[in-house]
Amino acid sequence: MEEPLAAVRKIIHVDMDAFYASVEQRDNPELRGKPVAVGGAAARGVVAAASYEARKFGIHSAMPSVTAARKCPELIFVKPRFEVYKSVSQQIREIFAEYTPLIEPLSLDEAYLDVTENLKNMPVATEIALEIRRKIKEATGLNASAGISYNKFLAKMASDLNKPNGQAVITPRMGPAFVEQLPVKKFHGVGPATAEKMHRLGIQTGADLKAKSLAFLAQHFGKSGPYFYGIARGIDHRQVKPDRVRKSIGSEDTFIEDIHALEPAKQELAPLVSKIWGYCGARNLSAKTVTVKVKYSDFQQMTRSRTQSLSFASEAEVLEIAEALLETVYPFRRGVRLLGVTLSNLSEAAEQGTSQLPLFR
Repeated sequence: MEEPLAAVRKIIHVDMDAFYASVEQRDNPELRGKPVAVGGAAARGVVAAASYEARKFGIHSAMPSVTAARKCPELIFVKPRFEVYKSVSQQIREIFAEYTPLIEPLSLDEAYLDVTENLKNMPVATEIALEIRRKIKEATGLNASAGISYNKFLAKMASDLNKPNGQAVITPRMGPAFVEQLPVKKFHGVGPATAEKMHRLGIQTGADLKAKSLAFLAQHFGKSGPYFYGIARGIDHRQVKPDRVRKSIGSEDTFIEDIHALEPAKQELAPLVSKIWGYCGARNLSAKTVTVKVKYSDFQQMTRSRTQSLSFASEAEVLEIAEALLETVYPFRRGVRLLGVTLSNLSEAAEQGTSQLPLFR
């Protein structure tokens, strides 16, 4: 069942091609044309991004660095430069803003744009996507891919069809048939665990998913059931939300050697807290919950959280609470290989009253 023509929106999903790796290749000509991984080369390092040359060897983000190096002995590891990536991302956002205020960033390198009514009164979304990609190339030297469709789900799926440096459109007439032939493991929003569960239930493709009733999907997938029911039919009514506030912000670090003592573990919390506090400050966000994650050498993990009625007043306060939470799991039952800190229960600092604003200056 197609959405009625009156309701058809024009949604663009813009996705930068191998963003971090491409920035590194742009800034260092010696890296161009070579397999590059952004991330740490240490024993417990993880690939944050891989160039297309590296992807030919099966290397992808979140892969352990030792595995990546084994797959491609010529792989060049480059330390991430997040401040540079943020700066480039801001350039790209400014280009988006020339066309629409309805921009929903998903990360530094991708965003949804609703161009149904746009600032340039351009009637054809594919032409807007072409213009945006051309301007990004001129301003940054980087390639972007785009997907154009009548909803967010299909725009996201379309942006993968002609990567790198391409774009694709899925019209309302094409949408349902496109979804039916697609393996569910390729659906945006269906992770490996959910895909495996669907397979166990006999759901391999969009057509299989469409054959299941709403009651069946709600029974097996809870709140996600209605969403899966809709996208199986090419329907996704989610709006592009420019003021989307993140539910949480976290940072974690994996150590070269396991930590066994409390004081060295506490010292590792400080840079994590500093990073997430800086993120919140730059976006004028306040938080009421802090969570500490501990992952042991056997990969078992535990978390400890504390929530208070008023927003945290300072970085020092967050660090003090994080250290206290860490103390509750000491002595450690095994060596600690990873520590993480997350701030959640986020809101705009202005909502807490004007007294909160100076904290982020």
